[in-house]
This record gives sequence, structure tokens and C-alpha cells, in this order.
Amino acid sequence: MRWPRKHTFGLWPKNSIRDRSSRNGEATGQSQTPVATIYNPGCEEKEKYTAQNGEDFYGQVHSVDMDMASKYSKPKEAHWLVRRIFFLSWITSYDRERAFADLIAGITLGLTIIPQSIAYAALAGLSSEYGLYSAFIGSIIYVFFGTIPQVSIGPTSLMAILTLQFCADKPVQVVIVLAFLAGLVELAMGVFQLGFIVSFIPAPVTKAFTSGTALIVVFAQIKNLLGVRLKGFPSIGEFFTNIRPTDAAMGISCMVVLLLLRLLSQVNFKQDTPVTRRLKKILWYISISRNALVVFFTGLIVFIWVHKSSMEAVPFALSAKVSSAMPTIKLPPFAFEYQNRTYVFTDILHELGSGIVVVPIVAVLANVAIAKAFVKDGNLDASQEMLTLGLCNIAGSFFSAMPTCGAFTRSAVSQASGVRTPMAGIYTGLIVLSALSILTPYFQYIPKASLSAVLIAAVIFMIDLAPVKELWQLNKKDFFSWVGSFIICLVAGVELGLLFGIVLSMVFILLRLGNPKFEVNLKQHESTYYIHVVPQSDIYYTGVDALRNELRGACRLYRHDFPVVLDCTRFMQFDATFSEMLISVAKEMAADDVLLILQNMSLKVQQMLPVMSNVRFCQEDSQLSSYLQTEKEATFSDAKL
Repeated sequence: MRWPRKHTFGLWPKNSIRDRSSRNGEATGQSQTPVATIYNPGCEEKEKYTAQNGEDFYGQVHSVDMDMASKYSKPKEAHWLVRRIFFLSWITSYDRERAFADLIAGITLGLTIIPQSIAYAALAGLSSEYGLYSAFIGSIIYVFFGTIPQVSIGPTSLMAILTLQFCADKPVQVVIVLAFLAGLVELAMGVFQLGFIVSFIPAPVTKAFTSGTALIVVFAQIKNLLGVRLKGFPSIGEFFTNIRPTDAAMGISCMVVLLLLRLLSQVNFKQDTPVTRRLKKILWYISISRNALVVFFTGLIVFIWVHKSSMEAVPFALSAKVSSAMPTIKLPPFAFEYQNRTYVFTDILHELGSGIVVVPIVAVLANVAIAKAFVKDGNLDASQEMLTLGLCNIAGSFFSAMPTCGAFTRSAVSQASGVRTPMAGIYTGLIVLSALSILTPYFQYIPKASLSAVLIAAVIFMIDLAPVKELWQLNKKDFFSWVGSFIICLVAGVELGLLFGIVLSMVFILLRLGNPKFEVNLKQHESTYYIHVVPQSDIYYTGVDALRNELRGACRLYRHDFPVVLDCTRFMQFDATFSEMLISVAKEMAADDVLLILQNMSLKVQQMLPVMSNVRFCQEDSQLSSYLQTEKEATFSDAKL
């Protein structure tokens, strides 16, 4: 018999006459501590495990002193109502200092979000008030349910370009229903804890999607920037011959001013004095207010021009006239008439198509990414953020808003303004409402070229082509994911580009699960050799055939001369497929007199395997050494025979 001992964890059965420690104890007269027998393949199948002894063994190894454990405990979890209506968790400690900081941050953010909202509404093909509706309601709803003070819910370039993608040349009612449906999907994702879906979108795909979307915004706005009024995609010759010099001068001047004002926040002084600190703060305020300043002064120029001559004499293309902009509460238009056609809910669903899923997923992706960037303790409740975003969009649809999510630029402004709690959103919302009630008649004086300049200046820095070279050097799969997603975003649409990236990433994951990599080495312990097989990635049932082939190949390579040690640490969700494979391989090895040692396999998993004479289990290196020594002695004994 080649394997004289049948045991696990390197522990001999209690009553074994060959137990060296027992013999030594008898010889010296010393009392020996009983050793737990976990697994004895020599006994009956139903008795091969002694569960109580097994628990005792694990208790001796892994138990922690109760006094020590009592010193460390998880903080008590807040009541579910407080976690969901997050406003309740901080309002009781709200003080004057926080209120003043939030007031400053809210006013600053309001000056930022108003011109952005007007520009993003124009990008989505809507009139100005729809962007402001989104800014007002999102800011207020987030106060009560949001968890990150820096997050600002409102119109964004991503949401605007997706709205344009799915709602171009469609009635504005379709946009409002899209906001409602996107909110429902986001709310459902939060309720059912579906935030993990975002994890399937890798960073290269996200960067490609963002860069592609930003480039689409630039292409979409370049015509307004230069005053080209041709529809569709004109030829290069037609494009340049239709540039209007006045609009082009206005647009390019606004772009230069915006980029120069952006640099003001980076000005540093040689001396750090109270005067220079105050001056730097003033420059920073001017820098973050650059969008509002450009929109205000260009609108002022047009307003003066009109009053000195007439509206027809203005040489710039202007925004559409807004008749009434104060928001009113009403149900989303699930049925309406437009151009002698009656739209019902099913017609709207057909018009939106995949946008019902793409828009909320992109919104969740953007919002969770922003929240992760600004969360203080790293403890982000992603489900609560999804719930809040869903509520913002659902509530916004009752105020005729377009789809919304968070924006990095506004969050950065809030952070730099010293925001302390989400209460800043109240002040931002009030400023937006004031703009809706007071400034509505003046929206028609805003030149389209200046709004296009604001949009292009905001998104041009989102175009990041740097990953191309880096990904080519580091990971070819990520490189092709980035390139494919980027090209498809530009050619076929942002939703197909994002879908391509997700599907390609899933294919790579499935290939990795089905073809795991292994490290196989012939190792030596003292004078004993053994084959060490270590998986380089997690092994699921999909990789069982690859593992079987690896074990067979290792045995053939070394001519069945050495025992095989298989590291089971990375076995995931051990099931019947694993069990059948190990049983089959163990029988093949037994026929060739090869010992199989399963290293780092839990007791629970061991219990799924039947008794086999050539299978051993071990946890520690010392136990492995014991097995190898026993194998060496058995081999030497067989050789003598």
C-alpha cells in the first residue's frame, strides 16, 4: 500500500499505533493533548467526518478572545427612515456656521447653474426654461434625500446629448415622459440594489463614452458658434462658405474669454499675505462665474443694440423667445396631440426605444462616480443615491423638466465654495426660481454663439485621448474596448457605443472565466519533489475543464513520478461540477499511484467529496511537509519491497 496513512490536516487518528507523538508520550510518561480527528478515510463513509471535533479544531485555531472582540464593534446602524430621508440625519446638528457656508455655496452654484442650464437646454434642442426647470427641482429634492453635499442635480452635457439623441425632432412632451421613465428605472435600481450593474462598465469604456459624447457636443455646437445655419451634415465647402462673420466673431471671442477666465483660478502669488489671499479668492469667484459673465454681457450687448435700433437689426442669431417660464405642477403628458397626431403612452415608448434604459444607466453611472469622488469616509450608499436621482427625475417630470443627473463641474464649484450640507441646494433652487420669474423676458437676447461657446468650453476638457497610448502598452483588451466604444459613439450613437463597451467587457469576463490561467511548477521540499498547481484567477464551474486539463497535463509532463499539490484558495462556489471533476481526476491519479493533496480547502467543501485513498487535505505548510515526508517514506518502503 503506497499511502499508509489516511487523514487530513496532518493529524493522525487518536488511536493510531503509528502516531509518533503518542509513542513518544508513552515512552516519556508525559500526558499528550488529544488531537481532533477531522477526516479519517479509513472509516465508514457515514462516519468519515466527526463534525464536533472539526468544530473544536477550527475553534482552537480561529477563535478570538471575547474581551478583545468586545472592544471592537460596528457602529449602530441608523434607522431605515433616517437612512432614506437623509435630511433627518444632519438637520438636528445644523448651526449658524454651516448655514452661512451653505448660503455662500448655494449662491455661487446658482450663478454657475443658470447659464449652464440655458446652454444645455439649447443643446438638447429645447427652449431655455426647460433647463431651468430641471435645475430648480433637482436642487431642492436632493436637499432632503441626498447624501453628498457637493453633488448638484441638474442638466448636464451627457443628459442633453442623450436627450437630443433620442428626442430629436420630437415633441417636447416626449422629453418630459423620458425624464419620468428614467426616474422610474433609477428608483427601481435603488430599491432592488442594482447598483452592481454599473460595475460591469469598465473605466476605459466610461472614458471612451465621455470623450465621444464631448466630441459630439463640440461637433453639434460648432455650427452655432460660427453662425452656420445649414441643417444636416454639410460638405466642407458649404460649411465654410456659410459662416457668418458676426456670429463667428462673437463665438470665438466668447471662447477666448472663457478659456482666459478659466485660468484665473490657477493664478498664484509669490507672497502669501491676507491681501493676496483675498485677491486670489476674488479671482477664483470671477473664474467660476465666467459662464454667467459671458452670457450676461453678450445678452446686455444685444439688449442695448435692440433698444437703439430694432430686433431685426441685430447681426447675431438669438435664442428663441420664451413667453412664460414659471413652473406649474402637472402630470407628465402620457397622451397628447401634436401636429394633428394623437400620441398615446405606447407611441411614446416606441419613440424613445432604448433610451428608456440607456439614459438612466448613464445618469446612475455619472452620479455614482461623482459621489465616490467627493464622499468623505469612503462609505457611499449607492442605492440611496440612485433612489434620490430617481426621485429628482420623477418630480422633475411634474414640472416639465428634462432628464438630469450630477455634474463634476458643479460639484467641484460646491466643494471649492465650502459647502457643508445639501442645504445649499435650497438657495440654488431659489436663485433659479428668481431667474425664471424675473429674467425670462430677457432670454431672447442671448446670442446662440455665446451659448455654444459656453457648451464647448465646458466639455472640451472632457475629451481625453491620453489613455490610447497607455492602454496599448498595458492591456490590449482595454485598448480595443476604448477604441471600439469611442468610434461607435461617434458613428452610430452614444447608446450603441456604451452597449458595445459593456458587451465586449462581458465577453472578456466570460473568456477569463472559461479559460483561467494556472501556474504549474515542480518544487522541492527538503529532498522531496512535488508538483504545485496554483490558479492565477478565481475558478468557477466554467473553468473546471481547464483545471482538469491542467492537472492531467502536469501528471503526464512529470511522468506520474511526483505527488500533486492543488491550491484551492481561489475555488469559488464549489458545486457538483467541481466535485465530479476532482473525483474523476483523483481516480485517474490513483490508477497511476499519484497522491493528490488539496491545499486550503475548507471543511465544508471537503464534506462534498467522498472517501478516496489517494486524496489528502491540508491547511498549513507544516501539514504539507508531513504529507510529503509520509509519501517519501511510503515510496521508499515500496521500493524496498
